[in-house]
Amino acid sequence: MSNATRGVLYVHSAPSAMCPHVEWAVAGVVGMPATLAWSPQPAEQGTYRCELSWQGPVGLAATLTSTLRSWDRLRFEVTEEATARSEGMRFSSTPSLGVFHAAIGLHGDIMVPEERLKAAMAKAELGAAALEEEVALLLGRPWDDELEAFRYAGDGAPVRWLHVG
Repeated sequence: MSNATRGVLYVHSAPSAMCPHVEWAVAGVVGMPATLAWSPQPAEQGTYRCELSWQGPVGLAATLTSTLRSWDRLRFEVTEEATARSEGMRFSSTPSLGVFHAAIGLHGDIMVPEERLKAAMAKAELGAAALEEEVALLLGRPWDDELEAFRYAGDGAPVRWLHVG
């Protein structure tokens, strides 16, 4: 697979009734059954979490995100490693904030496009927002703040690998 990369789907919290639907959706994207190892999410009673490491085509993270983003009680992140031909990707989604997307460099840093940075600076110069707040949005800090308790609660959870053809 010359267009291959690796990534991880982190479902940080899903109500129990939603778990089989997440599995079906993931299976539909990857084209094979995706039995996920769900465990209780201590950060939110009545919800469950899982992780799925995958290997597949570049762009799979975006497709997974597009498939899962419409469920309003689902918190998740999808990462995709950079390749020689593509940047890495990170998608974060929360019920209150929606989806955050960032390109990720080879060393794990968020890469902010020049025009987005210029727009943030212009907005701050006009007094429409504080530059610090605009940069925080560009870096996904509100999503990180909301998801941090859910990430921490997942430490030590089992991880499964899925290889997509």
